[in-house]
Amino acid sequence: MADMKKDLVIIGGGPAGLSAAVSARKEGLEDILIIERDTRLGGILNQCIHNGFGLHTFKEELTGPEYASRYITMVKEEKIPYMLDTMVVDISYDEKTGSKTVTAMNSEDGLFRIEAKAVILAMGCRERPRGALNIPGFRPAGIYSAGTAQYYVNIEGKMPGRKVVILGSGDIGLIMARRMTYEGAKVLCVAELMPYSGGLKRNIVQCLDDFDIPLLLSHTVVDIKGKKRVEGVTIAEVDSNRKPIPGTEVFYECDTLLLSCGLIPENELTGRLGAGLNPVTGGAYVNESLETDVPGVYACGNVLHVHDLVDHVSGEAASAGKNAADFILGKNNTRYDGAAVKIRTESGVRYSVPSVVRPSLMPDTMTVRFRVGNEYRDKDLAVYLDGKQLMRLPKRVMAPGEMEQIVLVKSRMNRIMDPSDGAEHEMVIRIEDRQ
Repeated sequence: MADMKKDLVIIGGGPAGLSAAVSARKEGLEDILIIERDTRLGGILNQCIHNGFGLHTFKEELTGPEYASRYITMVKEEKIPYMLDTMVVDISYDEKTGSKTVTAMNSEDGLFRIEAKAVILAMGCRERPRGALNIPGFRPAGIYSAGTAQYYVNIEGKMPGRKVVILGSGDIGLIMARRMTYEGAKVLCVAELMPYSGGLKRNIVQCLDDFDIPLLLSHTVVDIKGKKRVEGVTIAEVDSNRKPIPGTEVFYECDTLLLSCGLIPENELTGRLGAGLNPVTGGAYVNESLETDVPGVYACGNVLHVHDLVDHVSGEAASAGKNAADFILGKNNTRYDGAAVKIRTESGVRYSVPSVVRPSLMPDTMTVRFRVGNEYRDKDLAVYLDGKQLMRLPKRVMAPGEMEQIVLVKSRMNRIMDPSDGAEHEMVIRIEDRQ
């Protein structure tokens, strides 16, 4: 037996979870619970003290804590309950009753279970650690993920080191290059394995170019010197197969190595629940309602796929919150038997969110987000539905570090297909030469 029952349980109290909760309450859902494993709401935003947040959502530039504070205030004004210092350890689904059981624990209540009608997954993501990178060398002090270094500097007020090399050009690494420079450290270089940056163009300009920090593309760390403390790293150029080229090694004397080599969605709970996971994103497959293939379980934010901007996270989570509330309140048809459109990506497009669309249930317009696998210039983004061209967009530049999106218009789709025929249709998103 469950210890308590809730209509909607939201796992994660970061920007995605907060936005989803507020949206669900605005739809008229009263029985909501947010579960957060940290000691406070806000998620990763609490340590992101730089500005640049909120331009889309609030039409003004905010720091991370300011942005989080706006949503925390909304949650408190709506009197949405939340549990802090609480870890969710399991989610299960009963096919017969359709109920979801969330198992969680904290120091006050111990281990307890919550029976929910719907669950929103908003657990965010974690950084890829050194162990996943296969870098030779010992394990000395001075090797940190960029996010850990950000926590030490911004929250604890402690400097990880004074002479820094950064491996990986993700946005957190670029921002920490600037932050460490502000605090008096010397950032020697940022090395990136790929021939293009993994971060936003604006961060490359504002964090590297403005501070004369070199960005070494097609380079990686091949050795770490030092047993007790990092004494230096060896960086080599890599070939087209990402293998180090002999004779290109350069030694950089430093006391700190920061790793910014990608983010991994926190989907261990999702996998145990039985939801299908996309091997490209690491997140769940979802439909136009952001619902996984487990009925009544929704995913949003960085646990679904890694976003560039928190504004997009909030917008996506608001949709998940609305759809979850509609599911609980019986506003949408859970026994859908109309047409379904599977989205397939090819020719440079790596994935799409969502991966399936049910036209009868989608709003009049819907955003589909995706990333490309390489840098493309002066190409067309082509979208086909059942072999017929739905749209064609000229693109000056597309890069893996910048998320792309298209807007599907229901009326245009209905001109090509019958949304009530119950058949399976196919949409293809691909990159083609400019016409």
